[in-house]
Amino acid sequence: MPQIHHREPKEIMTLSRLGSFHQSKLSFLRSFLREFKNWKFEQTLFDLNSDGHGTAVYSVSNEERTYSLICFANELNSDERSDRVIATKWDAAFVLYDGTPSKDDLNRLKENVPKQEVGRVSYKELTLSRANKSVRIFNHVIQSLSEGIQPNIKLISDVGYLYRTTAVYGSGKFGLADRYRIKERPEIYGPFRLEMMLVYLVRQFTFDQVNHIAKSKNPNKAIELDYDIARNLGIGNSTGLGMAPFIVNHPTLLHNWIFSREEALRQIRKIKKVDPKDFDFFKSCLNKSKININSWNTDSEYQNKKINDLKLDLENLFTNFFSTMDISQDYIWNSLYEWIENNLSDEGIEYIVSMMMEPYDTIIDSLVAKMSSDEDRYFDIPGEKTVGALLDIIEKNYSNILNINFDSEDSVANFWFISKNKEEPRVANRYEDEGSELEQPLAIARDIVELYKRLNKSHRSNTIAEFLILNHEVRHVVRRCFIIEKFPYSEIQDNTTDINLVPIDMLRLKLSFFGAQKFDPRSNKWLRINMYQGAPLIHELKSSDDTWMYNLK
Repeated sequence: MPQIHHREPKEIMTLSRLGSFHQSKLSFLRSFLREFKNWKFEQTLFDLNSDGHGTAVYSVSNEERTYSLICFANELNSDERSDRVIATKWDAAFVLYDGTPSKDDLNRLKENVPKQEVGRVSYKELTLSRANKSVRIFNHVIQSLSEGIQPNIKLISDVGYLYRTTAVYGSGKFGLADRYRIKERPEIYGPFRLEMMLVYLVRQFTFDQVNHIAKSKNPNKAIELDYDIARNLGIGNSTGLGMAPFIVNHPTLLHNWIFSREEALRQIRKIKKVDPKDFDFFKSCLNKSKININSWNTDSEYQNKKINDLKLDLENLFTNFFSTMDISQDYIWNSLYEWIENNLSDEGIEYIVSMMMEPYDTIIDSLVAKMSSDEDRYFDIPGEKTVGALLDIIEKNYSNILNINFDSEDSVANFWFISKNKEEPRVANRYEDEGSELEQPLAIARDIVELYKRLNKSHRSNTIAEFLILNHEVRHVVRRCFIIEKFPYSEIQDNTTDINLVPIDMLRLKLSFFGAQKFDPRSNKWLRINMYQGAPLIHELKSSDDTWMYNLK
C-alpha cells in the first residue's frame, strides 16, 4: 500500500493554490440542499403590485422549526442602482426571520430592512441581504414572457442570473441574532446554512417576480418562465474585500474547511479497488462540467488565463492519462492524483481534486458535519509554556513565512484598514495612500516574523506569560501560533501585504467553499460570481440528486 498522507500546509496554503480552489461536494450550498431537501418550502405571502414592488414571504419548515424569508421589492431609479458598498438603495432587500412573522413584524421590518446597515433589526432576524437586478436580462425576460414567448436562452445564459446580491450579513451584524442563540440547532450546525437558505429562496423570488410582472403587463398573452430556463439561472453576487479578512480572522474554521477537503482526498486516494461505476461517474461529471467552463465569460486577463490553463489541463488529462490508464489497477485514484500533481497547473490540480469527491457520498457527508468550529474554545493562550516551545512551533509550521524578507519595501507595500463609511476591510498602498497608522492586524506573516525575532532575544526557558508582559503587542500572533500547533491548515502561508498581492485569491478561497461558480474579477479587489445556477427548483428539490451542478444546458 502506498504511503498516502494529507498534503502539507506549506504546499497548499499559499494564495496562488488557495485561489485555484473550485466548488465541490463539500461546498455549503450543495450540502444545504442535500440536508434540507425534505423540508417543506412554501410561499406564504405574495403582495406585489403590477410593477413587481411590494412584499413576499417564503417559509422553510419541518415539524420543529420554521424559517421565513421576507422580501421587500422596491422602486428604484436607474441612477440610484449601484453594486458599490457605498450604495444606500437597492432593487430588493431581504431578511431571514426566525419563525413565522406577524403583521406587526412585517410592518416593523418594512421600515428597516430596505435601509440595511442603517436600519434596526432584532434577535428574531438571522440574516440580512440586498440585491440589484441585472436590468438588461430582467427586462428582456419580462418583455418576452409578456408576449407569450420564452426569453433568448443564449442571452440570459451569458449572464446566468436575474439578480445579484451585494452583501449577505449574519451572526450579530447590525443587530441580527448572535450565533450563540441558535448554534445548538442541529439543522444549522453546518457552516453558513442560513445564508445559503436565504440565497436559495431569493432565487425563487426572482422567478416569481418576473412571472408576476409579465402577467400583470399582458394578462391574456403572458406565459411563465420555462422550468429548464429557470433552472439554469442562479443568483449573482458582487463581492469585495469585506470578505477577505474573514479567513484570517477565523483560523480554526479555515482549518476545518481545508482539513475536510484534504481528508476527503486522502480517503479517496487510499481506495485500493475502485468500482468502475464510480470512476465512470467521475468522468461523466467531469465531461458535463466542461459546459460550465466554456460558458465562463470574463474580461479579466488574470481569470481568462486561469480558464485557458484549466481547458488545456483537461485536454491533457483526457489525452495522456485516461487514454492509457487501467481501471483494474490498484489505487487508481492515487495514480491519478500523482499524475495531475506532476502535469497540471494549480487550477487544474484543484479542479480535479474537487471532482474526485463526486462519487463518494458517504465520505463527504461525514466530513460536512465537521466543518464548523466552536472558536472560543481555542482562544486562551497557554501562558505556562516556554519560549523554546513556541520557537519550535513557529519553525515547524511557518517555514514559508520565515523566509520572507520584511525589510524589503515591496513586502509591506500594502496595508489593511477599516472603511469609516461602511465599517468593512479595505486594502491600500502604504507609500501612496494615507491611513497606515490605522492598520488592522491582518499582516500575519509580518507579525509572525517579528514575533520570531523577539522570541530569539528571550531565554528559551522563559514562560510565555513572562514574555508577553514585555511584548504584549504580539499577543495576537502568539495565540495564532498555539492554534496552528493543533490546526495545521489554519494559516495562509503567504504574505497578505506584498506589493504583488492579489486579494481576489482570498475571496475565491472562501467563495469556492460557498459553492460559487464563474468567478469574474472586475479588478484585483472585487469580483462577480454565480450561486445555485443549475440547482433544482423548489418543487423539484425532494426528488433531486446532487449532480445538478453538472447539468447546465
